[in-house]
Amino acid sequence: MVLNYIWIAFFLITFVIALIRLIFFGDVEVFPEIVKATFDFAKSGFEISLGLTGVLTLWLGLMKIGEKGGMVSALSRLISPLFNRLFPTLPKNHPAFGTMIMNLSANMLGLDNAATPMGLKAMEQLQEENQKKDTASNAQIMFLVLNTSGLTIIPVSVMVYRAQFGAANPADIFLPILLATFFSTIVGLLSVSYVQKIKLNNPIVIAYLGGMTLFVIGLIWGLSQLDKEQIKLVSNVGSNLILFSIMILFIVMAAIKKINVYDAFVEGAKEGFQIAIKIIPFLVAILVAIGVFRTVGAMDYLTDGIKYAVSALGLDTRFVDALPTALMKPLSGSGARGMMLELFDNPNFGVDSFAAKIASTVQGATDTTFYIVAVYFGSVGIKNTRHAIGCGLLADFAGIIAAIVIGYLFFG
Repeated sequence: MVLNYIWIAFFLITFVIALIRLIFFGDVEVFPEIVKATFDFAKSGFEISLGLTGVLTLWLGLMKIGEKGGMVSALSRLISPLFNRLFPTLPKNHPAFGTMIMNLSANMLGLDNAATPMGLKAMEQLQEENQKKDTASNAQIMFLVLNTSGLTIIPVSVMVYRAQFGAANPADIFLPILLATFFSTIVGLLSVSYVQKIKLNNPIVIAYLGGMTLFVIGLIWGLSQLDKEQIKLVSNVGSNLILFSIMILFIVMAAIKKINVYDAFVEGAKEGFQIAIKIIPFLVAILVAIGVFRTVGAMDYLTDGIKYAVSALGLDTRFVDALPTALMKPLSGSGARGMMLELFDNPNFGVDSFAAKIASTVQGATDTTFYIVAVYFGSVGIKNTRHAIGCGLLADFAGIIAAIVIGYLFFG
């Protein structure tokens, strides 16, 4: 229902701004541009879905091998003491636990292509326990918000983009991203727990979250001892080594149990293809709405208004130049990336400017809430998102604020 109102709002705001531009400024090109944007972004939505087809087919095939070989079940048992408390409506050692932890781990390693198929598989497993099929369950909402606020340990893609544009130290945003996304994840977890009345003051929950916090601190310390080239090497090689090792482990465990690995892969791959087809309408719908909103200039007007307000309060406005990335990120990952790259390539800023570093931190610290809601919930036919979007946006907001504050601490 919330997504419905937001979708309508995008089109109405776009129409009003377009009318103003036509009537008061004589901009006769505004409506042709908007109509062109609808076609362009519809095409983009289909192309993204088409691109996901191969990835979904691969990873859901591998996930089926992991299920039949017992690896997913082993992961479920490992994380179940924590997840039994965060997902109290699910049976103990539910298969979705293993899939969810693999999805979250892939996000931590910055492996988006691997994370999405596993996230869609987890949502499908959670849907099996959902009593109201068109309404998001508590478990699905908790998983989705943890996903959208997902902790990023190794922001490979952002560092690669910074290196391509000649940054003096491409890895200098590593710690800021890690810290900002950590705050985002904690706020997302707390907000959903509050709404769903989940008690977190439990020794097991505290032990798990405390252990994760110590792990993050230890990782920060260890990587801080390396130079920028070593960090880049560890980030790139380490994340992909871990991922490929998981693939091999899945296959080996299944072979030991005398599972027909090839048949299991094909069985899972068919599911991946079907999911890719199902998400096309939802993806096209959200991308077209975002596209016309951006094309009419609504994002620029919003940013200019914020800069005026910040300036009127006598505050530093340097961070405002990074806000287009921050405002676009919950809507569109590719849109936010484009905003960030525009700053990198802008002669008035450049890749090592304060605004570009803030934008890089935001890009790595938050996720595309509306995209994930549309794709993940759309894949299982959920229409009533309940408090998922509110909690997801709250986590995004926390990540953006943290990115700005931490950016001032690190980059001045």
